[in-house]
Amino acid sequence: MRRFIFKCIPILGLALALPFTAQAAEQPKWVSTPVLEMVNQARAATKQVSIKDLKDAVDKNEDMIILDVREPAEYEVAHIPGALNVPRGLLEFSIWAVIPDQNKKIYVYCKTGARAALATKVLNELGYKKAVAVHTGGAAWVMAGYPVKTSITDEDVVIIPVDK
Repeated sequence: MRRFIFKCIPILGLALALPFTAQAAEQPKWVSTPVLEMVNQARAATKQVSIKDLKDAVDKNEDMIILDVREPAEYEVAHIPGALNVPRGLLEFSIWAVIPDQNKKIYVYCKTGARAALATKVLNELGYKKAVAVHTGGAAWVMAGYPVKTSITDEDVVIIPVDK
């Protein structure tokens, strides 16, 4: 399997980075709704870990599952290598088939950490007590220069952020 490294983000690199890049200056609409309070409550009720904590677990080959709760199209464009995809909206219905072992350590991530917090809270309520949320999300993974995988070409990709 080949490995691509993007030093400056060409068109493919930009397409891969978009699902994970930091949000534009304008905040998403949900931030000014009661959803923000729901996300904050979920973060307070669950164990939150950093992207570095996840990377350390990956490097140590920890016995764990990385769970990407973004939509399938987001996952296909770019995801953390080895991550399983169960969209946040289907979590309660699909998790049993994907991760039957409720004692498994699960690192849950999304783009920014909001869906991960909500999903981790639900997982904990369903009995997955070792599920933790990656509070900074996949955007921080890419910004740290960690590798991502794309299902588009089935290749490993490293996107190196470029300072403007």
